[in-house]
Amino acid sequence: MIEARHLRVLRAVASTGSFSAAGRELGCTQPAVSQQMKALEASVGTPLLVRTGREMRLTQAGEALVRHAAGIIAGLTAAEEEVAAIAGLRAGRVRLVSFPSGSSTLVPTALAALRAAHPGTRVSLEEAEPPNSVELLREGDCDVALAFRYEGAAGAEEWDDLVVRPLLTDRLVALVPEGHRFARTEGAVGIGELARESWIAGCPRCRGQLVEVCEGAGFSPRIDFATDDYPAVVGLVGAGLGVAVLPQLAVESVRPRGVRTVTLEPAVRREIVALTLPDLAQVPAVTATLDELARAGARQSATR
Repeated sequence: MIEARHLRVLRAVASTGSFSAAGRELGCTQPAVSQQMKALEASVGTPLLVRTGREMRLTQAGEALVRHAAGIIAGLTAAEEEVAAIAGLRAGRVRLVSFPSGSSTLVPTALAALRAAHPGTRVSLEEAEPPNSVELLREGDCDVALAFRYEGAAGAEEWDDLVVRPLLTDRLVALVPEGHRFARTEGAVGIGELARESWIAGCPRCRGQLVEVCEGAGFSPRIDFATDDYPAVVGLVGAGLGVAVLPQLAVESVRPRGVRTVTLEPAVRREIVALTLPDLAQVPAVTATLDELARAGARQSATR
């Protein structure tokens, strides 16, 4: 195997014409240069230099190796500089996947802070709901995934192979039209008190959680409308077409016109997290992204 350090010595010998001159150029001794040249010749299995008087002359094999050495060393130098830039957060790329309400609340704050601190780090963003976002991470199609899971839900072990960075705890709240009988309620409302209402359901996972909570309260919700679009949920509620239950983060991601939020009992919460793979967690740009997401989550919690 040819080593880069040996190629650098060979180029120095070729340009200076002697071991001693090459040693002075490289800052090492003449015997050290001689030993490295012997090691290189042993690696390639043929002589690379011949002595002619006081100078060293390249053999045909030596000339070929020197000719290729320039490109090899230049490529290695460029690679070393690029890796150093990434390690020092002067460069780097992070592929982020987030669910929609995270994209409009946590992500902008986090990425603005990341760009201010490390302008050379580029972050791309795509949207996907869990568990699809988690699968994208495992398949290598992203570096960080924002995800959520409901407290007490089955499958808590599904993230055991991942690095989990908690961001905030998000509580479900009810949305009712402004003219609703519970619109001015100061305290919490039991979800069973909404049993006779028409319901507007959100994303499939939220929809499943709604049905589970309602059934736990002794009734099955009559879902008249279902949409993955949170502004659409708010608009339908505001038009008096029903009530809804959404995570608080989702409500904060839109302008809730014509609706009121109502605290629900029993409390239903979901954990918002950022996920990455163990090896990716060692990459400086990924670590910096996780740190900024955690700070954004802390700020979001502090404003509630």
